[in-house]
Amino acid sequence: MVNYKDLGLVNTREMFAKAIKGGYAIPAFNFNNMEQLQAIIQAAVETNSPVILQVSKGARQYANQTLLRYMAEGAVEYAKELGCKNPQIVLHLDHGDSFELCKSCIDMGFSSVMIDGSHLPYDENVALTKKVVEYAHQFDVTVEGELGGNALKPLEIRDCRAEIRVRKVQHRVCAARRPLCLRPPSSVAPVCVRHMILVCTRHVRLLLSCNA
Repeated sequence: MVNYKDLGLVNTREMFAKAIKGGYAIPAFNFNNMEQLQAIIQAAVETNSPVILQVSKGARQYANQTLLRYMAEGAVEYAKELGCKNPQIVLHLDHGDSFELCKSCIDMGFSSVMIDGSHLPYDENVALTKKVVEYAHQFDVTVEGELGGNALKPLEIRDCRAEIRVRKVQHRVCAARRPLCLRPPSSVAPVCVRHMILVCTRHVRLLLSCNA
């Protein structure tokens, strides 16, 4: 078991709270090799920005989980070498598709994971997400969930049923005071994106309030 704090990483909880209060966005970049990681860290230090390093299931398999752990630790030390005294770096699993994958990432030093159960029926998605949240928060790892949906059903967003779903997931997963970040569907039709972002932005504040 490797705790992300021992690697010098942070989770997204305080990072998101500061971003909301300060009115700014946090960059999140997927990387697949050392050169990409170097460029991301250099840019983050130059702009004095927190950063989320995202790793997909495929990239983790390609990089090797043990090497990836040391790459993340190296990224923190590299940021310090470049002059950043207190690097704010998150190592995040992007679109994890199973509890086992999320657990493995948490056990190997990830500070944030995404569980994408959008391919499942709604109730199964919630149950899977809750299971990941319950495991992750034993180690103070933050979790992102996926609501799901597709671009062929724009009315689901327009008539605010998506907002109702956000409320339901918040209630069912956060009832035990376990915060969860939700993201809009990746394939939402462009005309619906603005509404969905506004819906989710309002609820991020409520979800962060689960931390108290």
